This record gives sequence, C-alpha cells and structure tokens, in this order.
Amino acid sequence: MSSWGKISLTIRLNGEPYEIAGPVTISALLAQLNIDPRIVAVEHNINVIKRQQYDETVVNDGDEVEIVRFVGGG
Repeated sequence: MSSWGKISLTIRLNGEPYEIAGPVTISALLAQLNIDPRIVAVEHNINVIKRQQYDETVVNDGDEVEIVRFVGGG
C-alpha cells in the first residue's frame, strides 16, 4: 500500500487515543508499532481477528483496536 491517499486518523489503541496515517491494515499497524504478529491477539471493533485476516482487515478513523501480548509462565 503506498502512502498516497493516507490521512491522519485517530483510533483507540488499547483504550487510549492514538494517531496513525491511514487507513491501514492490522498487519501494517503492527509493523508500525514494531509488534510481532505471532505473539499477539488483536481485537478490532469488538471482534477478535484471526491472524490470517490481518492483511485484509482495515483500520479506519474512530476504530477501536486492542492488542494483547501472549505471556508464558508456569
């Protein structure tokens, strides 16, 4: 996706306002945040997104995104 047509958007990321250049896919958002998609679960507008859908799920202005990291322990 090129930067042409991108605008500044405000989303809610883990409950806090967050500015991004978008719209972007979940995959692109994770890349911008330097987050490995293999170690997180992502909820977009109250829907848990399957990892294989990260490339096609678009985050737009006003959307809510929750990113939860997996933590191992015993």
